[in-house]
Formats: sequence, C-alpha cells, structure tokens
Amino acid sequence: MAYRIYEFVQLDVFTQTPLTGNALAVFTDGRGLPDEKMQALAREMNLSETTFILPRDPATEALEGKKVRIFTVAEELPFAGHPTLGTALHLYASDSAPDSKESAEIALDLKAGKIPVRFTANSEQAGRDRADGQVFGEMRQRDPEFGVMFSREEVARAIAIAADEIPAEWPIQIVSTGLPFAIVAVRNSETLTNLNFPPAQATEFLKDTDAKFFYFICPERREKNQLEVQARMFFYGGEDPATGSAAGCAAAWMALHGIAKSDEQVVIRQGTAIQRPSEIYVRAKRDGQRITNVRVGGYAVEVLRGKVRL
Repeated sequence: MAYRIYEFVQLDVFTQTPLTGNALAVFTDGRGLPDEKMQALAREMNLSETTFILPRDPATEALEGKKVRIFTVAEELPFAGHPTLGTALHLYASDSAPDSKESAEIALDLKAGKIPVRFTANSEQAGRDRADGQVFGEMRQRDPEFGVMFSREEVARAIAIAADEIPAEWPIQIVSTGLPFAIVAVRNSETLTNLNFPPAQATEFLKDTDAKFFYFICPERREKNQLEVQARMFFYGGEDPATGSAAGCAAAWMALHGIAKSDEQVVIRQGTAIQRPSEIYVRAKRDGQRITNVRVGGYAVEVLRGKVRL
C-alpha cells in the first residue's frame, strides 16, 4: 500500500524550560495535505495548536514570507501567537546558513497576513534569566483594533464573580491584533487564581460579539517599578498555557489605557494554574490615542521529533 511520511517537531513555546510553556506541533512540510487531513492531524496532536509549513520557491518566500497554516483541535485560525513564534523559531534554528545569527528576521505568511518575527541571539530584552544559547524571538502583530466595551456588572455575571473584583477604572474591551479577545482586568491575583470559569455562560455572553474568548489579566507594579501581569485564558473546554495573540491585545490595551508606558516591556505570566508556566514579553507604542508597534516575544525549546505515516 502506498503511503507518505510527514515529519513534525514539537516545541514548548514561551518558555526556556522543557515541559513547560505551551506545546506546539510543527509539520515541517505540509504540501499535499488537504484541509481535512490538516484538521485531523491537529486533532491527533491534541495540542492547543498545530502548524503546517508549506514551502515555496525562494523568490516567492523572500517576497511573501513562509506560508504557514494554523489549526486548533476544532478549527483553522487566521492568526495565533504561540504557533507564530514557535514556528518562526523552528525555521530560524533550522536555517543552516542565515545571513546573521546575531540578528535576523523571518516573515510568516498567515491567513491574517504577513507577520514578521525578529530574532536576537543575545537579547537582553527578556531579562537576566535568559538561558545561554537560546534565541529570543519577537513578532510584530497587526496594529490593534479596539472594539466595544462592556459594563463590569454584566461581565461579572457572565464569569460568576463579584462586580467589585473588576476595577471600575479599567474598561472591559474587545481588542484584536489579528484575533479578537475581550480583555478583562481583575483587582488582585487571588481573584484570578480562584476563578471558577463557567464556559457555557461565557460562550453565551460572547456569541453575538466579535470576540470568541475572554483574556483575564491582573497587572501589578513590582520591584523597581517593573510591571508584571498574571493571566489566564480558557477555551475549548480547557485552559491555555500561553496565548500570544491575546497577549498582544493586552499589550495594546495596557498602552491605550495608561497601565503600561509607551514601549515599556512587560512580562505576562500565564499557565501556572495548570503546571505549564509561561513567560510572554510584550510592548506597544502609544502616540496620542493611536497604538502601534505591538510586539510579543519569548523563547521556545524543542522537546521531540516524530513522523506520521498516512
């Protein structure tokens, strides 16, 4: 019987430590796979997302970027953060002769458009805890679109918490840098830790909006006035260890509403509640009421390689 082998690499993204962060399967050459097979393979991988690299001739890739498609276990996405960063870091690591390993850039051609990811081998941007030899990648997401705002009372009912746990001075708002999220800030980290998320109620609340998911954050100024954010995101009946697309929305939201300074780098810590701690480094520029240059960065580590026979 004729069959074909498809190779994949599994990475843990937004972490420097294997078996933490957000796992991602990357099929290194998905040419010849129809859509339904890509979706079936994403279900088989059973991770938050699976990506498929579709190699093209060098001239086309130089002009348009590396073509990549992103699938969850349930659907294809036009954009997602940890698949974009993880796939780009894999491509960078696989390039045996890049122009410069000190500083380089790869653009991914996604359904949402062309997303550049820049790499720095010796970046100081991600703090002093960088593991030796690991490469820091930072994507520039699309400029944000700010959508509707909600009252804290109606959102509090939808997510089953007291309304006063949501600060009145921080608006609840839909934001998109490629994928829309409803950004909800809570008053303290205990509220976030103890959140008993009701998926059916939340889905019902968001069904007639542009957003499919809530992104819950708790921003706090810490030592040396460093802004850190605890975050959680629930989807598809579970919890996501790291959500790079939502982190970009949160960066834009924080810059717009004066929680983060313009171009201030902020670390978002996510996944601790499910023993998959992640670190996402974000920043965004503000010029008046305009937010641009939304950056989301981090590391990734390879944990396994495999082959699928179809």
